[in-house]
Order: sequence, then structure tokens, then C-alpha cells
Amino acid sequence: MVGGGGGGGGAGGGLLENANPLIYERSGERPVTAGEEDEQVPDSIDAREIFDLIRSINDPEHPLTLEELNVVEQVRVQVSDPESTVAVAFTPTIPHCSMATLIGLSIKVKLLRSLPQRFKMDVHITPGTHASEHAVNKQLADKERVAAALENTHLLEVVNQCLSARS
Repeated sequence: MVGGGGGGGGAGGGLLENANPLIYERSGERPVTAGEEDEQVPDSIDAREIFDLIRSINDPEHPLTLEELNVVEQVRVQVSDPESTVAVAFTPTIPHCSMATLIGLSIKVKLLRSLPQRFKMDVHITPGTHASEHAVNKQLADKERVAAALENTHLLEVVNQCLSARS
């Protein structure tokens, strides 16, 4: 959601595309069950675990998390541990958000860094919520483009800022 081309918000200064976003309440922390603490019991990965990984990712424009902006919600996370698949749909705050690709890339990088390699990940825009959803989804699904993007030191720095804990 940072302005593209001639400026930007949190990632570079300038005018904000969505200067006054709606802020949503954060969900509570998930209680840890006895079964999850038992190292003898296989612990499958579920939607809440994936949501917990991505909910605290920082928005590139605002000093808020993707959860606080309702960009990610647990109901839009699908997981099949037996099939090793994770699908995350995210919703940009405005239909012409120029940071949609960066947000998707940040989600994908967080999952790549956090999950076992056996998982196949699908990170995409919630259908009907962005003007360029097909182009953004195509970029996020292209492994070579994602790898090339992460070789760009400036872009990787911005992604790492999105993934770092705010103080």
C-alpha cells in the first residue's frame, strides 16, 4: 500500500495511498494444549499455526500488522499437513494497492523461512479485492521470479523490515 513510482509511505516517504485505514482488533494468543507439548505426539500444522506465523508481519506503509489491517485472517488460510500444502489469501486494504506484490512476497518469505521444505505454498490475493490480482498472483506463483526478487538487496531489505518485530 505504499505509493508506487514517485514516492511511497513507510518504505520511502511521500504520500500514503490509504492514509486512514480501518484498524481491526487482534485475536488472542492461542492456548497451548497438553498434546502440543507432548514431544511423543506428532504435531500437525494447522491453519491457526500458519496464521500465527503471518499475523504479525508489518505493513510496508503503516506502523501496523497485516492482522490489524485485516489483510490476513485465519479464515483465509487453508492447510493440509498430510498433503503438505498451505494456501493463504490476503486482502489489500484498497483495490489499487501498489504494495500488494510486496505484501504477498513478505508472506511467502515468512512461510518459506518457517515451514519444512516439503510444503507447497500458494500465496494469492483474495479474489475480487485488487485491480491487478491476476498479475500479482502470477508473480507470486512464479518460483524463478520470487527467487530473483529475493536476490535484489533493496527488496530483500524491505521484506526483512516487514518481517522484523516492531519495537
